[in-house]
Amino acid sequence: MPSSSTMEQLLCSLTEETPYVEAFKGKWAVIGAKLARLPTQLTQLAESPNSESQLASELVEAVSQTLSDALSLARKCRNPNLVDGKLRTQSDIDAVTAKLHQHISDLDLLARTGALEESSGSVSSRREWVRVEARNLMTRLQIGSAESRNSAMESLLRLLNEDDKNVLIVVAQGVVPILTRLLDSACPEMKAKAVSAISRVSVVDSCKHVLIAEGLQLINQLIRVLESRSGFAKEKACIALQALSFSKENARAIGCRGGIGALLEICEAGTPCSQAYAAGVLRNLAGTFVAQENAIGCLCNLVSEDQSMRLLVAREGGVECLKTFWDSAPSVYSLEVAVGLLKNLASCRTVAEAIVSEDFIGKLKGVLSCGAVGVRIAAAGAVHELGFSSRTRKEMGEAGFIPHLVMMLEAKAVEEKEMAAKALSSLMLYSGNRRIFTKQEKGIECAVQLLDPLQNLDKKYAISVLASIGNSKKCRKQIIAAGACAYLQKLIEMEIDGAKKLYESLDGNSNIWGLFGRTK
Repeated sequence: MPSSSTMEQLLCSLTEETPYVEAFKGKWAVIGAKLARLPTQLTQLAESPNSESQLASELVEAVSQTLSDALSLARKCRNPNLVDGKLRTQSDIDAVTAKLHQHISDLDLLARTGALEESSGSVSSRREWVRVEARNLMTRLQIGSAESRNSAMESLLRLLNEDDKNVLIVVAQGVVPILTRLLDSACPEMKAKAVSAISRVSVVDSCKHVLIAEGLQLINQLIRVLESRSGFAKEKACIALQALSFSKENARAIGCRGGIGALLEICEAGTPCSQAYAAGVLRNLAGTFVAQENAIGCLCNLVSEDQSMRLLVAREGGVECLKTFWDSAPSVYSLEVAVGLLKNLASCRTVAEAIVSEDFIGKLKGVLSCGAVGVRIAAAGAVHELGFSSRTRKEMGEAGFIPHLVMMLEAKAVEEKEMAAKALSSLMLYSGNRRIFTKQEKGIECAVQLLDPLQNLDKKYAISVLASIGNSKKCRKQIIAAGACAYLQKLIEMEIDGAKKLYESLDGNSNIWGLFGRTK
């Protein structure tokens, strides 16, 4: 390990050299700011009780090498005509800056955790020894060379596998968040060992709540492991997921993020042990909201183009089950498949009447203004299908559907705009709804904007909406003022159905010759 005098000399030489660089002065200013932090940190390290430990020695050696590289670079940069070329030198400077940043972070971590203040050899009890050793290993997992980190992970696994009491002590020191981050390691060996450690924690009942607290980050990483090539890692991931899937929220997250498919593949082609654990996870998912959601999704696909299947689902109590599912959904984001099934079922008139009788109109209004785009789009499609009679159109209009649909006309997603226009084209067949629409501040303007040929959506719905209010002189003026004529001329050239008829209705009832070129 380099002596303290050697480190001081390197720092002093580098500090003296940096003011004279002629190339990349901005980058050297950043390096100078980082160098200013090192003396205090290195002094703290040298004064710690375990300053001669392997961890400290490795870190000091790494800092010394980086300072030596930086000094060599600084001397090269005194000459504006860079010997190694501009790009190579810039890359070398960036690499040194990144290393210095990592060294400073590592030294901060050592100081913050007190890892060098404690020694496992001086403790009086077994419990205290495990605690000190765990803190030391947790630090070593986060700094040092890849070889050192791998060695620390092996030591941690041995500690965890000794007995459950060790697991409790180690988890209490905060190891789980560190292990979760290591699941994202680029090193497959380190990732597999991190999964193994997490699976060991998961089988100790009093530690499961700590894993659950890691939430989606841990679940996402474990599902990625399920999709990897390592049979060992897959088996350990299944063990951890089996513990996590007892929580309904986690069960839903596992299902929504592709976990079910990966688990089924393991059941089909995994090792006997991994098959057993994967089956255990799937058993925990069965009967949860996730399972119901998947079933709803399957039904949605089955009835999408099959009228007889829609009738069969309705006869077998599908509408009532859908209502129960809807009412028990943990959040509006869970309802996309349910609203999609409602839309598909409602395309059958007989089933649509049953849907209306189950008070789904009120439920639909509640999701038209929700924060989930997919749910809003599906809901607007359901509105279109439920507008099968003057009675239902009137009911939806009086319930306040139209202001929400007008707002959707301004959405960013083209699909949402189109579906909102489709729903309005159905509702506007009732005269009372046309009066409600014309009272909306941006209703006509938004509908006209959908005629713009640059907007890649089906124009027939916007044309239908505007045609339905074309008998009103006031509305015609508003349509013209919003720039409809220019759009309609282009649509006529494109032979879009209904465009010519709407244009002629405006042309025949208003003096628009001076407005042809008007756009908005």
